Amino acid sequence: MSHPILFSISLLTLSNVFMTFAWYAHLKDMSQKPWLVAALLSWGIALFEYLLQVPANRVGYTVFSLGQLKIMQEAITLTVFVPFALLYMREPLKLDYLWSALCIMGAVFFAFRSKLFGEA
Repeated sequence: MSHPILFSISLLTLSNVFMTFAWYAHLKDMSQKPWLVAALLSWGIALFEYLLQVPANRVGYTVFSLGQLKIMQEAITLTVFVPFALLYMREPLKLDYLWSALCIMGAVFFAFRSKLFGEA
């Protein structure tokens, strides 16, 4: 694998797209269906999320710590969720998304500062 960082980030991003649809799309598309139908469909979508997430984390763990993987996944989740909420769910844009993004970026900074500045 020539670029494990890019590979891991790419697969985590794609897995988050599937995860977001599995978790939330049924709220729009299946609101009139029984919850069990929505759950089964969500599980089917989540299978594809796991098929991407597991190799992403295995490869990512060769270059990132467990904490860095988790924080990176949370940052990716937010970057996937906001466009999903705005474009697919037609939710209004809120300033709270900006504040949330800033908090996550702070978490990313602290998780990766030892790689950036060589600290322990």
